[in-house]
Amino acid sequence: MRVSPDLTRIGGETRSSRALFAVPLVIILAVTVTDLYAPASVHLGPFLIAAPAITASFAGAGGTAAIGALAVAAQVLIGVFHGGLMTANHQAQIVALIVISGLVTSFRYVTDRHRRKLSQVRTVAVAAQEVLLRPLPERIGELRIASLYLAADEEAQIGGDLYAAVRTEGAARLVIGDVRGKGMAAIGDASVLIGAFRGSAYRNLSLPGIVAHMDNAMCWHWHHSAGGERNVLESFVTAVVLDVYDDGPVAGMVNCGHPPPLLLHRGEVATLDVGDPAVPLGLEVLAERDYRVEMFRFEYGDVLVLHTDGVVEARDDSGAFYPLPERLAAWKGGGPQALVDYLHADLLRHTGGVVNDDAAIVVIARCA
Repeated sequence: MRVSPDLTRIGGETRSSRALFAVPLVIILAVTVTDLYAPASVHLGPFLIAAPAITASFAGAGGTAAIGALAVAAQVLIGVFHGGLMTANHQAQIVALIVISGLVTSFRYVTDRHRRKLSQVRTVAVAAQEVLLRPLPERIGELRIASLYLAADEEAQIGGDLYAAVRTEGAARLVIGDVRGKGMAAIGDASVLIGAFRGSAYRNLSLPGIVAHMDNAMCWHWHHSAGGERNVLESFVTAVVLDVYDDGPVAGMVNCGHPPPLLLHRGEVATLDVGDPAVPLGLEVLAERDYRVEMFRFEYGDVLVLHTDGVVEARDDSGAFYPLPERLAAWKGGGPQALVDYLHADLLRHTGGVVNDDAAIVVIARCA
């Protein structure tokens, strides 16, 4: 994730904005020449204020001030040509042009300062979010991985959805989850869960063990962050935790109330439902023995799609949900990144370019 270039050059003139300076310059030249050749009773000088006003829309305070000064100089030239600067009319026009140009430049300067501060805040926020939601590795052993995150908040790169991957003894372990809620509280909850997932990787816990550890971490977090009082109906995390084993074409999964993954096998799409799903994390303190691992085949050439409910619950203008299994079945093939790009573009077409909830997709392919 990077800060877009337009935020790093606040107040500066890019090549395109420099080209736009031709517009106020043409206005100044046209008004000046026309006024010089017009009858003395016709006063076009007041139109010169359009030049600095237009400049302020694309240039910084310095460029706006320069165009304003040039407009004032043109007004002085017109005044001299039409009888001198001592007439009340010309003096009033010059003073008014100076005052308005100064105001426009001042407003532009204040706007630039606010935008620079906003750019700095966004830069820090992006850095913090990158620490929380690190990019997944493109390859772990026999797995190729690609991911997509769409945040509902336009000012954020991430929200309450999360994913992470680590290596454990004999397997690649992944998690995808969805914290109930939005905003900073959801981001904070997601950071606790990801921290618990990553921090316990070195302990080589079993799959039920890591899920129990994450559940206990969330219960502890909400109990202490809320001063011992929290509503269990409002604080929980749905998640899928997955182990893809190295020694065979199989994988194990614990699903805690999360949308089931989809498996693409030889052109057919299967939904990996579980017979005994666990409750979402954080609702109650559970032990390792309370979680059941569901096994399924994950062969070479298969593609596994993990996702959050923000994907399948995205609606079009008619209110229809995004048909992920059907769109996945229509995919023409390629690597994980190609599939992520395909789903990204297709999802935005379905929603008209805007998502109303955080959405995350992780695509995993098993290859030699």
